[in-house]
Amino acid sequence: MPDQSISLRKVFDLRVDEANVPIRYRIPAYQRGFRWNARQVEQLLDDIREFVNRENPDPKQFYCLQPLVLRPADDGAFEVVDGQQRLTTLLLILRHFNERSSEKYRQTLYTLEYETRASLLEFLDNPTEERAASKIDFFHIAEATKIIEDWFGQRESEVERVKDAFQNQTKLIWYELSPTENPVDAFTRMNVGKIPLTNDELIRALFLRRAGATGNESLPLKIAYEWDQLEKGLQREELWCFLSNDTAHQGNRIGYLFDLVAREGGMTENGHHYGTFYYFTKRLNARDADPEHEWLAVKRTSMLLEEWFEDRRLYHLVGFLVWFGLDINELRGMARDTLKRRFREKLRERIFQVVSGGVLKDLSPEQLRERLYDLLAELEYGRHSNRVRSILLLFNLATMLLNPASNMRFQFENFKTGMWDIEHVRSIKSEPPVTWKEQKTWVERCLGYIKTVDGELDWLPEVHEWLALDTAKEADDEFETLYERLLDYFKEAKDTEPDHTLANLALLDSKTNRSYKNAPFAVKRQRILSLDRDGVFVPLCTRNVFLKCYNESVDNVMFWSQEDRDAYQKVIEEVLSEFFNGEWIHA
Repeated sequence: MPDQSISLRKVFDLRVDEANVPIRYRIPAYQRGFRWNARQVEQLLDDIREFVNRENPDPKQFYCLQPLVLRPADDGAFEVVDGQQRLTTLLLILRHFNERSSEKYRQTLYTLEYETRASLLEFLDNPTEERAASKIDFFHIAEATKIIEDWFGQRESEVERVKDAFQNQTKLIWYELSPTENPVDAFTRMNVGKIPLTNDELIRALFLRRAGATGNESLPLKIAYEWDQLEKGLQREELWCFLSNDTAHQGNRIGYLFDLVAREGGMTENGHHYGTFYYFTKRLNARDADPEHEWLAVKRTSMLLEEWFEDRRLYHLVGFLVWFGLDINELRGMARDTLKRRFREKLRERIFQVVSGGVLKDLSPEQLRERLYDLLAELEYGRHSNRVRSILLLFNLATMLLNPASNMRFQFENFKTGMWDIEHVRSIKSEPPVTWKEQKTWVERCLGYIKTVDGELDWLPEVHEWLALDTAKEADDEFETLYERLLDYFKEAKDTEPDHTLANLALLDSKTNRSYKNAPFAVKRQRILSLDRDGVFVPLCTRNVFLKCYNESVDNVMFWSQEDRDAYQKVIEEVLSEFFNGEWIHA
């Protein structure tokens, strides 16, 4: 939008212009009337009071309301595109303060003009119960006025403090559209679905306006072009899912960079919806503000993150910690004034801390191996599911990193956008399927595997006959015999104790996991290999488990033996020991 203007204004400054003339705000016909209820009015006053009574108040802090979106009219008024409810409520509060003051100390207030509700102004000057009952707009105005009077009446000792904070420490984002922009289109855009202005939209306008005021004609164009390039980069799912766990984030993502810069710079309004915008407003509205310097800080942040993304070792180390939930600004702090080699060491130490709770540099190689052995041995599905998931993910990443000839990169975008379960390699359910539908699905999957490897079994016709039965009653009578025969074929005794240890666990997408939850190992294996064959993402170590890569003496691919489990557990211990203790990180 050309000629747009954006700034922060105190409530006190909404009243009059530079010539001390009351500012006129026009409420257009396309907007509904005033509809704030008692709770909304009370909430505004409660929030300001809470701001006044905050601990360790900083005089630079302020309480900020949602944006006020305006378009200048030809006659000097401002057409209110968004923010009528707030503007009306603020006026009612200011009028209340005037009523508490003697005539000499009353302030000049702004005016509201209504294209289709001209009598509303008159009602504000002469509110009566009879007139309040005559129109819905009058009713809501009268209710809000009464709420304000009652609220302050119950807090007489606090009125002056709240009044000062309300007028001088309560601000709105003043967002002024171009005079040529269609206000109805703008109103529709912001109110259909109640889509608010975002921090990055506001910051973009702020940067371009401030850059244009430097006299450097090329600077706004440069920032606008580079802005689009940064946004385009963040739209790449592989980069975004490396940096963020917010995979549901839609629309512009450049706000992520501004949040990082603002928090690193000591943003005082951290946690507020528009906190990042407030930070850049202070920076860019300062007397000695340099918009090019401020923009460079954003670009440098982006360049650093891109560098991590492109570096295969940093990609996996940082990616794991981000997935675990660490703030990426903490990682930026670890990298500051540090050689890349030492940064990798710091990341590895931090990973050890989050997965084990210990300090890596205090351990000898023997102590490290013993610590990992104890840690892995105690893990169980259910009791330690989050830790199990972390270890399995780390095992996948470490496997890739320890091979100097490998250029594989873990697909965080598929891992984070999918739903991942911890899968039992050998099924733990000793109970057979209960419903007829579950029984048929289970038998069909077993049969699908058998037909591909051993289609000449003399009892297969019996399986087909059972599947052809018409009623659940007939099928149920014969299922137990069929179930035992199939388990015997796959060498999976139904009375085996469930194994919840790490040696029987792997990562698998929830759709596959839940649909094959009690299938024999061989059936699961066939399913995993078909996914891998078709190019569907399967974590490397999950694939290796079902290929039985971890046992050098594979005697039967149809079942998951105790020997397979022991070998798998041993490899996890060895890989993680080398990951935390090896020299690969310096190569």
